[in-house]
Amino acid sequence: MFQRNVAPGVHRLCIAHTNVYLVEHDDRVLIVDAGLPSFWRPLVDALTEIGRRPADVDGVALTHAHFDHVGVAKRIREEWGVPVWVHIADLRLAAHPYSYRPETARLLYPLRHPGGLRPLAAMAAAGALLVPGVKDATILSPGFPLPGMPAVVPTPGHTAGHVALHFPEQDALIVGDAIVTLDPYTGEAGPQIVARAATANSPEALRSLDALVETGATTVLPGHGEPWPDGIRSAVEAARKRGAH
Repeated sequence: MFQRNVAPGVHRLCIAHTNVYLVEHDDRVLIVDAGLPSFWRPLVDALTEIGRRPADVDGVALTHAHFDHVGVAKRIREEWGVPVWVHIADLRLAAHPYSYRPETARLLYPLRHPGGLRPLAAMAAAGALLVPGVKDATILSPGFPLPGMPAVVPTPGHTAGHVALHFPEQDALIVGDAIVTLDPYTGEAGPQIVARAATANSPEALRSLDALVETGATTVLPGHGEPWPDGIRSAVEAARKRGAH
């Protein structure tokens, strides 16, 4: 599914309950997150739909380096010759996107939360088990002048190097998996942090919500689930109420 203008000039490509965002600026495009391997052709088609080409892409900014956000990053890097940016704390994970240890074992988690079976099966069908790493990513840090000039907001917890990107002119906040509105591991909808089966440090993830509130953004764009149009404060309140799971 391709959804134009979820915020002004920000477009959402969703496959297998996973979101990639295309952010237009000055006749150029910044891609935020790289989904799964099956995103390749739909991503090219999405660029065409907004009147752009791969030559118009500045690069890919990763909110974090889990496999479901790195899917086509290596291919974009190699075929389009653009950088892939990631926080230094996720640099190794970008090269080895399965090399992380969550708080709870993943293998049996869907059996305890059967609502997650369908999303996880869709992700597997979209290539979640076959994601190549990016070994030559460029380090992203607060204050880094990313194209489109979003503010880089450190939000560790889901991963050590997780960041969100705040676009003040669009009043939009791309939060990655700092907050999702659908948790693929449980199938539960609504603002929440991701389940312990895919999160490195849930208490830290909950603390990082403070940094999101400080942006004051109206439109919240998660890595999984539908956009949240009712402001980051209400999303964070709902996530805190739900807590870690």
